[in-house]
Amino acid sequence: MITKTHKTLVKSVTLMALFCSMLVNAQGLPKAPTDQDFYDNGDPLSAKVKLGEFLFFDKILSGNQNISCATCHHSLTDTGDGLSLPVGEGGQGLGINRDNGTGDSAVHARVPRNAPPVFNLGAREFQTMFYDGRLQVSAEHPSGFISPAGDDLPAGLDNVLAAQAMFPVTSGEEMAGQAGENPQADASAAGDFPAIWAHITQKLRAIPEYVDLFKAAYPDQVNSADDIDYVLAANAIAAFEAKVWRFDNSPFHRFLRGEKNAMSRSAKFGMEIFYGRKRANCVSCHSGPFQTDHEFHAIAMPQIGPGKGDNQDGYADGFDDFGRERVTGNPGDRFAFRTPTLSNVALTAPYGHAGAYNTLEAMLRHHLDPVHSLNNYDKTQAVLPSRADLDAEDFTLMNDDPRRQAIAEANELGARQFKDQHIHNLIDFLHALTDPAAMDIRRNTPSRVPSGLPVRD
Repeated sequence: MITKTHKTLVKSVTLMALFCSMLVNAQGLPKAPTDQDFYDNGDPLSAKVKLGEFLFFDKILSGNQNISCATCHHSLTDTGDGLSLPVGEGGQGLGINRDNGTGDSAVHARVPRNAPPVFNLGAREFQTMFYDGRLQVSAEHPSGFISPAGDDLPAGLDNVLAAQAMFPVTSGEEMAGQAGENPQADASAAGDFPAIWAHITQKLRAIPEYVDLFKAAYPDQVNSADDIDYVLAANAIAAFEAKVWRFDNSPFHRFLRGEKNAMSRSAKFGMEIFYGRKRANCVSCHSGPFQTDHEFHAIAMPQIGPGKGDNQDGYADGFDDFGRERVTGNPGDRFAFRTPTLSNVALTAPYGHAGAYNTLEAMLRHHLDPVHSLNNYDKTQAVLPSRADLDAEDFTLMNDDPRRQAIAEANELGARQFKDQHIHNLIDFLHALTDPAAMDIRRNTPSRVPSGLPVRD
């Protein structure tokens, strides 16, 4: 016997199926990624990937041998570090428990920008790296890339992710150290990129296990230690990141592949709000299968920490970060930053180029009225290990009305109102961008590295 309740339920399910079918065909909803959308589809346990894993976690790449790539992009902290701004060379510990170090070896300043997650950066659509886009694919350059190293960037890099791996080791604050502490730091202070990469290469050549690993990873290129160079190291790091941290089986991606029940009803409504051009219209910037247009936008994000040393007229100190303008030289690009991917976004707080917002809800509400949010920023949500001299600088710009107003004036987003329920729907959709396999990536942490340096801080 078919009851009235049963008929109502069938009608509801049918309408939801129709609703989802309309969404799949709606303009702006992307296609699900496939193997062809990523770089190498080879074996995740290959010799090249294993070499890259060791290099990624090995502090031998740093000037003072006290920090690795993984320190700020760890498998135990969702390929980020959980902090608003990273604690670079000289710090101690991992994740939100990392401190500023002690004595003469302590950090000199906070790293000025948030450590971005590394999820899905092996997708071919990612052609630009860093918040200001200072590294980009370019066929017009001998190396294949526009980069801070200019013509000093060597050829032979596999992709833009490999090119990105060339640069953290060149930063004094991130991995090289301060001038006078070691040869890598001295070369960094002099802006001598080739000398930095050559110095690291010599360290790797001196470790027999690394020589064997490079031979296994590059059997046609490496016959002896003398054949190793930092380009090969960067290519291996990129192979590790691209292969191991590919996560494209989120409920949203499964929904795009036709699994209609992959997302909750609330997440589906959140998706409709996200992609609805007459509603939130998030898709105007967060497009594609990984929710980024790879462009640069000014949305009045709070500026905390030391900034990049840019100076507004009339100021002697440099707590500003001009964003994309630093690359283009165009004042119209001031305070614009690259649209972040939203892959596994629920795992990657804090958010923003300076890590200003510590929850998804706070980040979403900022988008509803960026200027009001900027001017009423809650400083308590910044996740920064305390030290008196650093604390005194963290909100220099935010406490300066004219400088904060300059950020507000560059804002591109208008104010809008949303019901709390719609915010919750959007949050549910953003959680549906999390691949369940990304929720526990402890397996990507080696217990040791060939240098013999400690893996755990």
